[in-house]
Amino acid sequence: MVFSNEDCILIKQLHLLKGYGARRLVKEFPGKKWQVRSVGRLLKKLKETGTTSRQAGSGRPRTARTQENVDAVGDLVLSQEDAPGTHRTVRQIARETKIHRSSVGRIIHGDLQLKCVKKKRAQQLTEANRLNHVERSQQLLDKFSEHEIRYIFSSTRKCSLWLLR
Repeated sequence: MVFSNEDCILIKQLHLLKGYGARRLVKEFPGKKWQVRSVGRLLKKLKETGTTSRQAGSGRPRTARTQENVDAVGDLVLSQEDAPGTHRTVRQIARETKIHRSSVGRIIHGDLQLKCVKKKRAQQLTEANRLNHVERSQQLLDKFSEHEIRYIFSSTRKCSLWLLR
């Protein structure tokens, strides 16, 4: 059974201060639906280690996301300041470092806090285009009554307004 942090603190304090055992704790808190064996295991852990929290390094060890691999991926994923355009794709990094592609993606997103994006060509709008767009949008909004305006959505991709009825 998994105990919440509050449950662990409660069990620890009652055991240390009042000497409650596993059966007494289960009997005192029937609403918690604790099992005697689970509470006993937690008390045994408390006696052996002095704490109810997990030991450092007790989980599954990291294999691909070690600090060396994170540093290697970090060097390859970003362009160097003195040589722009030298970044690599996820597949290229995976091939060079011998790390699986999905692990490289996890390192980029989770450890380096970066996002992989693809460059796309887009039209550059001038100030005149923007003012014209605002003016035409206002003209279109003026055609509808005030209570209908709530149902109008703007799509920036198509630069048009839609009315949902």
